[in-house]
This record gives sequence, structure tokens and C-alpha cells, in this order.
Amino acid sequence: ACDLVFDAASRRKQFLIVGTKKKAADPVARAAIRARCHYVNKKWLGGLLTNWSTTEMRLQKFRDLRMEQKTGGINRLPKGDAARLKRQLFHLQTYLGGIQYMTGFPDIVIIVDQQEEYMALQECITLGIPTICLIDTNCDPDLTDISIPANDDAIASIRLILNKLVFAICEGRSSCIRNP
Repeated sequence: ACDLVFDAASRRKQFLIVGTKKKAADPVARAAIRARCHYVNKKWLGGLLTNWSTTEMRLQKFRDLRMEQKTGGINRLPKGDAARLKRQLFHLQTYLGGIQYMTGFPDIVIIVDQQEEYMALQECITLGIPTICLIDTNCDPDLTDISIPANDDAIASIRLILNKLVFAICEGRSSCIRNP
């Protein structure tokens, strides 16, 4: 898995890390930020990839609201409208914050718990996106392209494997910079 990730990173491929369990959410976000990858760590919104046109519109709305907030435009609105827009911005930040700069489909999706993220896995299979999954004894290894047998309930296990993959991504990207 690390070799595949290294090769993909050296060819400037985009990664998406998915882990929405409470135990996995924080390590997923940290690993993705460290590797400059996209991530989903709160809830997989159905159709996030398969209904990409709608997701793109939501991302654009998110960017517009953030720009409005930075320029102070929200504060100039009536109190009720401002509260509604702030609530909408918070909601979009929660669910789309990790993919706010995603411009198209990812090239590889790393999934932390196959059983928990089954919808994400199904969307990747539908679109033909290669997946790397951490699989426990209750998972089907035939559904993923690359399976990493590991305890997907232990934070230490999740962190260890994500650190290895992130290290491979960072190394691949730095080798790409050194050898253009």
C-alpha cells in the first residue's frame, strides 16, 4: 500500500482520506492535513462523489459564505439573516471543510473502516476509484483494491497505519519536487 501511495504521490495524484468514526475522526484530520490531502471525518454525505455536480455547488456556496464572512458582509445583514447564514456556514464547515479545495474526483481513496464507510466504498466502486481500506475481521477484503488487515477500532492502530501512509505520500511528493 505504501509503495502504491508513494508512486501515486510522485505522479501528483490527489488523495481522499475517509474516517467518520469518533475514534478515527481526529487522526484522519491530522494525517490528511499533514499530507495535504482531502478528508471526510464527520459524516459521509450520500452522493458526495457520485453526485459531484451538487457537491461542487455546495462547495462554491461554502467558499462564497467564507468570503462573505471574511469581508464582514454577513455582519451588515439583519440579525436573523446573519444568524441563518452563520448556521449554514458552520454546517458546511463541519461536513465539507476537509474537501473545500477539491476540484474533481480523487485518484485514490483511503478508507479507515470498511464497515462504517460502506457508502463511501460503494461510491468509489461505482466510479472506479481505487481504494485502500483498513479491514478488520468483520470486513470483506474482496471489495477493496488494497486491503490492510488491522484493528480499525483501536486509535493506536489507526494512527500507526495513517502515519505510514502519510509518510509515503510526503516522500512521494518530495521526490516529485526533486525529480520533475
